[in-house]
Amino acid sequence: MHDLTAKVQSAVKKSKVTTGFAHVFAVGSTAGIGAIEFEPGLKKDLPEVLSKLIPPGRQYGHEQTWHDGNAHSHLQATLLGPDLTIPIRDSELVAGTWQQVVHVDFDNRPRQRQVIVTVYGE
Repeated sequence: MHDLTAKVQSAVKKSKVTTGFAHVFAVGSTAGIGAIEFEPGLKKDLPEVLSKLIPPGRQYGHEQTWHDGNAHSHLQATLLGPDLTIPIRDSELVAGTWQQVVHVDFDNRPRQRQVIVTVYGE
């Protein structure tokens, strides 16, 4: 899990948009984007909860097709979702004090990841 808040805010500043929104998108089917308080407890809790809801090791249809052991990764990423849209006001992200933009990689092996930030507005 990676905190992207500063990078997204930097993209907003560079865009010179004062009012609008930033759209953050994770490229790849086994990663997601969310908003959460980025602190040690929740960094541990979120993956644990998702692994209880959608555990690795079950005989998912994806496993029967591809045999790569990451069906749970695809399903967890789908549950979180690939993107997040954050309002912009006065060239700042509109978010709560304890609300950070995070990228979560659910895959069972290291991957190179790409996150796209698109800023819209005036």
